[in-house]
Amino acid sequence: MFSVSQFAGQTIDATRRALAARLQSAGNDSAELDARLLTGAALGLDLTGMISGARRILTQDEANHLENLARRRLAGEPVARILGIKEFWGLPLHLSSATLVPRPDTETVVERALELLRADGAAGRALRIADLGTGSGAILLALLSELPHAHGFATDISAEALKTASRNAAELGLADRATWIACDYGSALTGTFDLIVSNPPYISSAEIAGLDIEVRTHDPRAALDGGADGLDAYRALISQSTGLLTSGGFLVVEVGQGQSADVEALMTASGLSPTGPPKADLGGVPRAVSARRLPR
Repeated sequence: MFSVSQFAGQTIDATRRALAARLQSAGNDSAELDARLLTGAALGLDLTGMISGARRILTQDEANHLENLARRRLAGEPVARILGIKEFWGLPLHLSSATLVPRPDTETVVERALELLRADGAAGRALRIADLGTGSGAILLALLSELPHAHGFATDISAEALKTASRNAAELGLADRATWIACDYGSALTGTFDLIVSNPPYISSAEIAGLDIEVRTHDPRAALDGGADGLDAYRALISQSTGLLTSGGFLVVEVGQGQSADVEALMTASGLSPTGPPKADLGGVPRAVSARRLPR
């Protein structure tokens, strides 16, 4: 571990490089980025400020603050948790202990939903969107940022998660188009929706203990644990969604590796029609599964 003396008296640039080297030696595969983010957070500087002030010497207080952040990262706490914020779809989102850290894989849900709506000529309409198990609000807020006439209804069983999501909506200027509802998936929703989206828990209970420490220790278990086979949440929300979708409405969900066929089968069994092959994430894993309630 660094001692305070190794930070105090160093320039910003030297400190950032030394922290990156220490993180890399500890096996961190994003050491350079993490070091830049943590150093910037400790000093209250963005990238431009760090570059322009590269030769400035850290104060003792700054060194102490960075020491604390460095120790947390070296202990396995994700940078997003340390900073309390994570970017998703280009939007800065606050986090809390009740929310997952939004991940790039989940952007495939947003991408697939927008593809379906635009292909259907619906993107410009006053759509009703439901996000089941919203967490930080990431999926819904990304969609609202792209669909200026849509209104979103987000659910979560956690009051803390809904408070976090509501704060994010307010800071992004989207609060007037978002409604927050405390319930289990869609159980308290009324009316019908043109689009339903969800990133539910999909890790099987037995696999939780083997997850990376960043996930296992810092993400809320309720947002990870999908039951014995990882599919419990899908059984609930797909059944609910069938009755909540408008005629021609879409359901788009994130799935774990190897789950896409099982989730498609659950959709089909509930009377929904899959809309094509799952959309893969950047790693090639089928990630966004979608289906439609056929028009009648």
